[in-house]
Amino acid sequence: MRVLVVDAGGRGNAIAHAFSRSEKVDEVFVAPGNAGSEFFLKCKQAKLNGRFIPSIRAIDEIVRFAKMYDVDLVYIGPEEPLNLGLVDRLDEEGIPAVGPRKKETILESSKCWCKDFLSKIGVPVPEYRNFDNPEDAKEYVREMFEMGKEVVVKADGLAAGKGVFVCENLEKANFAIDEIMIKKRFGEAGNRIVIEERLYGIEVAFTAVSDGKSVKPFGHAKDYKRAFDPDDVDGMREFYIGFFKRFITRSEAESLHRDGRLLNPNTGGMGAVSPHPDVNDEVEMEIMDKVVKPIVREFKFRGILYPVIMLVREDESLIPKVLEVNVRDCDPGAQAKLPRLESDLLEISMAVINGELEDVDVRFSQDYCVAVCAVSGALKGREGLKPGYPSDHYTSQPIEGIEDAMKDALIYANGIAKPNGYVTTGGRVLTVVGGGKTLDEAREKAYSAISKIKFPGMRYRKTIGLSDVPD
Repeated sequence: MRVLVVDAGGRGNAIAHAFSRSEKVDEVFVAPGNAGSEFFLKCKQAKLNGRFIPSIRAIDEIVRFAKMYDVDLVYIGPEEPLNLGLVDRLDEEGIPAVGPRKKETILESSKCWCKDFLSKIGVPVPEYRNFDNPEDAKEYVREMFEMGKEVVVKADGLAAGKGVFVCENLEKANFAIDEIMIKKRFGEAGNRIVIEERLYGIEVAFTAVSDGKSVKPFGHAKDYKRAFDPDDVDGMREFYIGFFKRFITRSEAESLHRDGRLLNPNTGGMGAVSPHPDVNDEVEMEIMDKVVKPIVREFKFRGILYPVIMLVREDESLIPKVLEVNVRDCDPGAQAKLPRLESDLLEISMAVINGELEDVDVRFSQDYCVAVCAVSGALKGREGLKPGYPSDHYTSQPIEGIEDAMKDALIYANGIAKPNGYVTTGGRVLTVVGGGKTLDEAREKAYSAISKIKFPGMRYRKTIGLSDVPD
């Protein structure tokens, strides 16, 4: 069978790799993919009339490719093509696809709508309010901090995982509101925001797979969103200087860090561990019963559901509260999770499409995987100092050591090209995945492999997988 995976980054390459392990799959195309899409047997970048598909938003070209190459199944990775109605278009052409239809993507495309929906059907969520006026929002966060509550400020619409600001003080909250609603850093996605109380507990990237009737767990991961390790003052200082275009000394950076005012932004993800070290079978079923099943029952959702959960201790019990809902697989959680998948992804996918998920086994290995993302960090060039991911960054930087790293770990490419040698094309560049019977063994393999890779401005967190380090 021929499979088409729609994705541009590491998640898509991890999905393609999972399909390639099926004996029933002959070819896996990735659209648009990247130069790392051919790291695995059977996998290749999709070409239409000799040219690569230009982007995940090229809906017409993706559908045309699927028809021209008689693709048996399309599996969509990112939220944007889903929100643009790719599954609807494929359905019209009679091409089986895994993913929700456009109307169902509102669960992710509007955080304000989703919070209201979850609250209405009784799914636990943090205390929250939605706003379309920045001054009203600032008044609300002032009241929250006066009550001793910290907040999280989120752009309502799709922002590639970067529209979330965790705010320890009023200054950061007002900065977040300005960035989203006034400066329009995320465009129309910031026309509205949701402000919720910051919860403390155990955060879980949880996924489930559903055919609209049945729903089963589809693995989980511990995701690391902050750009820098908690004690990386030098890294945060470079980012601060590049982002604000204002020089600060090391001692000034230390002072800002002590006060919680040195910028450590959220990203789309700096790494992940799977399985989540704090999630056992009991916790998994609690999340399924209180979160996943009610959503599927009310929404008849079909595809991969990815609620971000905070396990909060209340009266000696861990209560799962939903921070947000995504309608696709996690990233980079998928890169840590999917290498552990023992079941056949093609069989699972066809069961989703045919409404037969109840009859299929979804099974993961008990081994651990640790995924560490190498990103484009602060770098000075012809355009001056750029702060690096998740903000402005330089591309086209030459990469060395990929082949050596592959000897000891899996490499999923997020943003690379190969005009001659490998070069960077994005903020997240490579995800290096180590596996082992224990978490420590998986960490050692991941970090040993990533130490062999080099490119100008390369940066990665050193604490992925450590139990005493915040996400």
